[in-house]
Amino acid sequence: MTIIVTGGAGFIGSNFIFYELTKHPQDRIVCLDSLTYAGNLSTLSPVMDNPQFRFVKDDITDRTAVDRLFEEEKPDIIVNFAAETHVDRSIEDPEAFLKANILGTCALMDACRKYGIKRYHQVSTDEVYGDLPLDRPDLFFTEQTPLHTSSPYSSSKASADLLVLAYHRTYNLPVSISRCSNNYGPYQFPEKLIPLMIANALADKPLPVYGKGENVRDWLYVDDHCKAIDLIIREGKEGEVYNVGGHNEKRNIDIVKIILKELGKPESLITYVTDRKGHDMRYAIDPAKIHHDLGWLPETHFEEGIKKTIQWYLSHRDWWETIISGEYQDYYEKMYGNR
Repeated sequence: MTIIVTGGAGFIGSNFIFYELTKHPQDRIVCLDSLTYAGNLSTLSPVMDNPQFRFVKDDITDRTAVDRLFEEEKPDIIVNFAAETHVDRSIEDPEAFLKANILGTCALMDACRKYGIKRYHQVSTDEVYGDLPLDRPDLFFTEQTPLHTSSPYSSSKASADLLVLAYHRTYNLPVSISRCSNNYGPYQFPEKLIPLMIANALADKPLPVYGKGENVRDWLYVDDHCKAIDLIIREGKEGEVYNVGGHNEKRNIDIVKIILKELGKPESLITYVTDRKGHDMRYAIDPAKIHHDLGWLPETHFEEGIKKTIQWYLSHRDWWETIISGEYQDYYEKMYGNR
């Protein structure tokens, strides 16, 4: 099979590519990524020489480029990770999120209709459901939970989800959607909570925590997410939504304290800052459907996963220090500028 993975130079997309090339070495993986600020080509350096892998630098909103790639590769499956994802950035510049997350999804599905595919899979987020109250630990997001978005980012992802389901109903496009809780693990861009706190702690810089740090998130190790997507695209039903959660609910402040303890740094580095506008209080996913239908369960306990993640950032300082310095954006030119 040939699988096009969009946004594969990002955090979850790159981990998915590594997983697929290891789990299914007979399949061909094509990464389509425009290498915006969160895309880092050096992340994919371990697989660049793999004969089953190809990297293509183009934007999913460029319909000519997308059509050309479909003509060349004749893909069987599309897995769309490509998206603007950072909530704070969406508050500052909503339009960029609408373009990438909605119009980009539309362009990909139109190419799927034109050239034919076995499955189009949309990687979504639990943020499309809004949030849950802190005083109701019995409540969880299910696939039937109404969409109730809080930010331009989550609104753009919910819009894309609805568009995907509409293409299934109107054009009979074979689609599936996964909505996942917060991921953590190797290669996560340093603006996100866990890698940001690790980097700042190592540099003895203040660790900025929104409000009182009481917001609760459900954390899932990235490899477990990759396994879930692999199952969905190969065994999941067409037209279905699958929630993927880790049953690892933690307050942000507790995450920060765990990181400080692991690194031997003082809690005095914690600095409380003005809360984010419209900040969701609690996310919690019920993954019963994907467990019942596909047999998936998260395998990595948070206590194990966070230690593995911290150790990875300690042993790959060159990767994230290059990002913080901005030099990572020059990597593509170094690799391909003279080709």
